[in-house]
Amino acid sequence: MKIDGYTRLAAVVADPIRHSLSPFIHNMAFETTGVNGVYVAWEIPEGDLPATIENIRRYNMFGINLSMPYKTAVIPFLDDLTLEAKVIGAVNTVVNQNGKLIGHNTDGRGFFASLREYSVTGQEMTLIGAGGAGLAIIAQAALDGAEAIHVFSRAKSVAKTIASLQAIMEETGVYITVTALEDLVALQEAINQSSLLVNATSLGMDATSNPLPDEISLPSNLLVADIIYQPFETPLLKRARQEGLSAVNGLGMLLYQAAIAFELWTGQSMPVDVIWPKLEDLVKT
Repeated sequence: MKIDGYTRLAAVVADPIRHSLSPFIHNMAFETTGVNGVYVAWEIPEGDLPATIENIRRYNMFGINLSMPYKTAVIPFLDDLTLEAKVIGAVNTVVNQNGKLIGHNTDGRGFFASLREYSVTGQEMTLIGAGGAGLAIIAQAALDGAEAIHVFSRAKSVAKTIASLQAIMEETGVYITVTALEDLVALQEAINQSSLLVNATSLGMDATSNPLPDEISLPSNLLVADIIYQPFETPLLKRARQEGLSAVNGLGMLLYQAAIAFELWTGQSMPVDVIWPKLEDLVKT
């Protein structure tokens, strides 16, 4: 990688963030495409966020990615937001357009790009969990014209989940139901009507827990996705594959949301086919 007086900077900003795979992904993209850039991780306290955002302009950076806890906190410091970022209420990518800072959210688009041939347009989908990543997936599905979205969360979180989805429903008019995960009859009915099931919770990260109760059956035409990529195969994905279903983990979402950000910054496509096997090897080790 060439670093000289013309090298432009990009960064991921969060607390904590030193564990992030984003520098690996973006620096490989810079090197492979020949774009004169470098990508670093900035672990900053909340009080440094305003100065950090101003430094995007000051140093003519490409922009930044953001992770928790700054996806919402960054919004007041930006000049504009895309529709996705507005309806989600969170930003994961800031693009420097000649000094104007635009907030994007590439999480949902990255998720659906990772599903390759699948299209949610005109389809029903079921999603377990509606945290940050789940909210982005729901918003993108609605913006892409999903027929209906069935969201399941713990009973104590249902009211909060409904409130968080209000802007998406108002903007898109897509039919979104929110039901307690404990209601197994409703869960089974929703899955039977869906072409896609998504786990957007952390259940499965311990390699033993499963967000889907054993009593729930999986239709033969269902695509099963998990936002988790470590472990590489969660209990949910293992079950789906054992039953002959297509199953996708969260590594593709990580890569494709980065690819969208890279193209927004540089105007060039990220070479995902080159990066994917190396990223997969890194995660599996």
